[in-house]
Amino acid sequence: MAPSKRTSNGRSPLVNQQKQITTFFSKKSPSESSSPTGPTPSPSLSKQYPKLNPNICPSPITPSPLQTKCKKPVMMIGSDLSCSPSTPDSSKRSCAEEVIDKRIRVYWPLDNVWYEGCVISFDRISGKHLVRYDDGDNELLNLSEEKIEWIDEPVKKFRRLRRVSVVDDEEEIKTLEDMADVEDDSEDEDWGKSAEKEEVEDEDCLEDMDLEEEDGGRGKGGVSKKVESRKRKLNARGKSELSANKKSMGSGDLKNSVSKFSFGVNEGEPKGSTKHIADSGKVSIPDCTLVGDIAERFGAREAEKLRLLGIDRKDANRRSPGDVNYDPRTLYLPQDFLKSLTGGQRQWWEFKSKHMDKVLFFKMGKFYELFEMDAHIGAKELDLQYMKGEQPHCGFPEKNFSVNIEKLAQKGYRVLVVEQTETPEQLELRRREKGCKDKVVKREICAVVTKGTLMEGEMLSRNPDASYLMAVTESCQSSANQQASHIFGVCVVDVATSKIVLGQFVDDSDCSSLCCLLSELRPVEIVKPAKLLSPETEKVLLRHTRNPLVNELLPFSEFWDAEKTIREVKAIYRLIGDKSCLSVLDEAITCAGDSLVENVGVDCLPAVLSELVNAGEDGSYALSALGGTLFYLKQAFLEETLLRFAKFELLPCSGFGEITQKPYMVLDAAAMENLEIFENGRNGNSSGTLYAQLNHCVTAFGKRLLRTWVARPLYHLESIKERQDAVAGLKGVNSQFVLEFRKELSRLPDMERLLARIFASSEANGRNATKVVLYEDASKKQLQEFISVLRGCELMIHACSSLGAILENTDSRLLHHLLTPDKGIPDVHSIVRHFKDGFDWEEANSSGRVIPLEGVDVEYDASCQIIRDIESNLKKHLKEQRKLLGDASINYVTVGKDSYLLEVPESLCHSISQEYELRSSKKGFFRYWTPVIKNLIGKLSQAESEKESKLKTILQRLIGKFCEHHNKWRQLISTISELDVLISLSIASEYYEGPMCRPIISPVSSPDEVPCLIAKNLGHPVLRSDTLGKGTFVTNDVSLGGSAEANFILLTGPNMGGKSTLLRQVCLAVILAQIGADVPAERFELSPVDRIFVRMGAKDQIMAGHSTFLTELLETASMLSAATRNSLVTLDELGRGTSTSDGQAIAGSVLEHFVCKVQCRGMFSTHYHRLAIDYQKNPKVSLCHMACQVGKGVEGLEEVTFLYRLTRGACPKSYGVNVARLAGLPDAVLHKATAKSQEFEGMYGKRSEDELSVLSWEDKASVIIQNLIKISANQICHYSAEHMVLGSLNKLQLKARVLLGQN
Repeated sequence: MAPSKRTSNGRSPLVNQQKQITTFFSKKSPSESSSPTGPTPSPSLSKQYPKLNPNICPSPITPSPLQTKCKKPVMMIGSDLSCSPSTPDSSKRSCAEEVIDKRIRVYWPLDNVWYEGCVISFDRISGKHLVRYDDGDNELLNLSEEKIEWIDEPVKKFRRLRRVSVVDDEEEIKTLEDMADVEDDSEDEDWGKSAEKEEVEDEDCLEDMDLEEEDGGRGKGGVSKKVESRKRKLNARGKSELSANKKSMGSGDLKNSVSKFSFGVNEGEPKGSTKHIADSGKVSIPDCTLVGDIAERFGAREAEKLRLLGIDRKDANRRSPGDVNYDPRTLYLPQDFLKSLTGGQRQWWEFKSKHMDKVLFFKMGKFYELFEMDAHIGAKELDLQYMKGEQPHCGFPEKNFSVNIEKLAQKGYRVLVVEQTETPEQLELRRREKGCKDKVVKREICAVVTKGTLMEGEMLSRNPDASYLMAVTESCQSSANQQASHIFGVCVVDVATSKIVLGQFVDDSDCSSLCCLLSELRPVEIVKPAKLLSPETEKVLLRHTRNPLVNELLPFSEFWDAEKTIREVKAIYRLIGDKSCLSVLDEAITCAGDSLVENVGVDCLPAVLSELVNAGEDGSYALSALGGTLFYLKQAFLEETLLRFAKFELLPCSGFGEITQKPYMVLDAAAMENLEIFENGRNGNSSGTLYAQLNHCVTAFGKRLLRTWVARPLYHLESIKERQDAVAGLKGVNSQFVLEFRKELSRLPDMERLLARIFASSEANGRNATKVVLYEDASKKQLQEFISVLRGCELMIHACSSLGAILENTDSRLLHHLLTPDKGIPDVHSIVRHFKDGFDWEEANSSGRVIPLEGVDVEYDASCQIIRDIESNLKKHLKEQRKLLGDASINYVTVGKDSYLLEVPESLCHSISQEYELRSSKKGFFRYWTPVIKNLIGKLSQAESEKESKLKTILQRLIGKFCEHHNKWRQLISTISELDVLISLSIASEYYEGPMCRPIISPVSSPDEVPCLIAKNLGHPVLRSDTLGKGTFVTNDVSLGGSAEANFILLTGPNMGGKSTLLRQVCLAVILAQIGADVPAERFELSPVDRIFVRMGAKDQIMAGHSTFLTELLETASMLSAATRNSLVTLDELGRGTSTSDGQAIAGSVLEHFVCKVQCRGMFSTHYHRLAIDYQKNPKVSLCHMACQVGKGVEGLEEVTFLYRLTRGACPKSYGVNVARLAGLPDAVLHKATAKSQEFEGMYGKRSEDELSVLSWEDKASVIIQNLIKISANQICHYSAEHMVLGSLNKLQLKARVLLGQN
């Protein structure tokens, strides 16, 4: 029997176990392992603790010389301060408060060391002083009973090394107490040759724990903690190894110092890093540079002992970094290096050498440890503290696993989780039974976590946006007469919701469709075949993503082709369907050949996969992308979990029909960026975007659906009207029901992600596998999540039932479908009731244990029935004994562990048979077991064990039963999310200033009919009423197409006059209308738009090698090639990136193409005023400008007042000098610019007169009339200089007379 814990003096049992972790990488010297037995405790200690067995050894570890430096023993944290045991009389006695703030030296006899500190305060009740030692520890002392000295030396500050992040006092204390009761796995490591245990008491061990938070130790603030001081003995050898020096190192040094030493290679993936084949063709592994004091502490050792990471580095195939096929993800471990390692070290290096691109979380007992280069990342990114010794080492307790792994994953690192799959006891049993010589417990890789494979976490729960993992493959085709086209296969996975989107599409040479997809999804992680994508595709992946984690797989062997993908998928589904299958997935897939494909047909696959298989070549690249995804997820142990309950969808741009057959409007990457649909141009977040304006959803899954709706507005007329009816049906008299519905939904967690986690936990695999040794109560957390799901489903059913009352007041087909049971709402009420009546949710949630009611679980009920039968037989036997002995007072009693003892009065002892077994007695009574009782007790014990066994598995059986209806739960989530988004669209109209209207969606009945866009008093769809004053924004009337209006507006006007705003305003209004929302206008009529093109702003793309002008023309080229009669085109100042003549020529040619050939609706803003002259007669083009007032300002400079009113006619000038004045350019520069402007205008006017002389009579008359129009436009612009107008009229009158005289 193990000795009882010491309550004072001496060390906690935790010490030696932590020592083993600390010395995991410390080789023992022969001298240290030669002693067959541990040291003997000191006589004084043995007297003080007479029951302490000096031969009991908590661990077989001998302290390393590197870790026996002299310092004050580490103190355990306690809830109360307690004083040390009494010591000999002190040399000086204190005088209460007079000694406060004085420096003191206290002698610790068991350590034979003096420790310095300062007297902080005096407790009058206890008569003790609080002494704070220089390393930060506090201790209450009765100074009259201590050996002390008063000193006046300056304070030398020391800090204790910590190894765990800041946690609450109670949690930390609980962790230490738990650790004291659990044998650490590291006892199995090959620490020495001696098989006998030694008692080790090292003063450094607990200092590796984060026992207290110091001021300034972390930037996040400290935690004040009370410290219980514990003095302890040191063995003779330990005393001889003591050193007076103590050195502390904080993680802050790592961040703020100058670089001194760097590894040749490091693991993980730092934040913001991106790898591309176009650059290097290899997987780049980021550098983790050692800096400052950290480099001084570890640099020399690593340069000397870890040459295999530097100049001697080779991959697993012994290829050097200069080799073309060098793989930086692996590392070759020389034999002489392996021979120098202990068993534990060797195990760690074997894992690490195969995963140099990842950070290892290496499980040891209750802690995850980070060693070597991983320790530097843990210190830098997780604020972990280095443990003592020359080897980099830090770690954290099991309960902090989720927080820390999410931090690293979100920062772009790949994390490899290595779990224990064997306890030390199991290791010992294995060694005895199989005769193996292993000294290290088994460990296995159980998870690979990246930001694309995260399924839970605090940061993930706060962000409702999906974190997509995207696999891309392509085939590039080109011909002599045509530009290269691309065939892309993509697979997009949201692991957190088990959603898989597959697609294959043909793209143009600029990869426009791929750009659109990337802009919409913004994947956080990309999987691609190495050296297979074209340079254009690589540039697109770089330009239209936001620093994703990029993974390159070897084509065919890792990034599978379509044929192998289907074979592997069928093998997985066959495994999932075969409940009795005991073979591992790898074996099944390896053995699955053509016979498996024959036995498992296409019919067993989900509908989307079957469609792609039947499409042949038209679906092969999409299936290949799925293959790359599955191989990657297989490394993370997620492929089977994902496919078991995957929700497959087909990408909207997939398929082989024309765009007119598509159900959605197309918004390309340029449109999303220029219109700021999801990200604003200031800081890239969602504030001020269309999505933010419409987002009033109360559920996370509703927000994700809204994002999809905004990215893909509807195109089919009936679909738009159906959604409009639903939005209208949620207003007015139904508002109160809608409000109550939203209140109920606001209490929901992210049910979509929570359901995915429950589905994933239905089968034990990965870190949840039964063989994994976990000390945290994972089943309790799983049960709490399961109860949250049940409550959420119950709440959603009730909310939908309450909202169903609105159906009496609306004719919306969509709302009737969504809110009608067995249609939009699945029939799950009885299923929820089954679980509700099955067990007490409240009790289970608090206790972490399911006690099923009768009728819920057949196996458990059978166990309970057996127990009831045995108890009934015991009662029956008691009655028989009472009758036999003739005493009705005889009864069963329980004493200690003995139950069902037959308590018989002493007077009846003569009647007791010899078969009765006497177990105990008390005054006047004897207690027996009869043979029948002993037999029944044995059966009862077995039955209760069986009952407990059933209770342990009841949760998995309940979850399995719940998951049988996964399609119904997903349908319920889909219905709720759609209702949430519809309500959000109905609420959004309340935030606009001015009138709102339901758009009129008019079809184009014949090919000759011109599509229309007519808006009356159109407001801005993004500007909210709560951010503007009443009447601040100027509304405008816009008319495009139809029977009476031109298709195109040629828009001129002053700089800053509002041209770009008007273009965005119209585009956003069209998107709103086709989403199904109301539009801020008095009237809005629209023929559906199949695609919106937006060319706006001046920007270059340095990473793609595109100048500003080239970027402008690339976007224009996409418009020219893809626009149709039903498209909406908006171009803002096309051609301004080059010379005036070239820019004007390009602008004019592009405008002519859209007006005459494409004949689509569009708006073209320009400062090339010659274009207005060219199109003044064209009925397909309407000349408009943004009105302004022009007056004379200081020193004759023009001052322009912007009216922001769309007005008929062209504006003669752009008034750029006015913008220069507003920008604050010096007056001298402004006057010079005005003079130059007038000079250029004069030259242009003379050239116009020369051109006029060679024109025909009709043309000359036309020019005069045009000049009159200009004068009219000037009057509209409210010129204040009347003499200018009169002068122009006089000139025109003279020209007209001359012209008449000539004819």
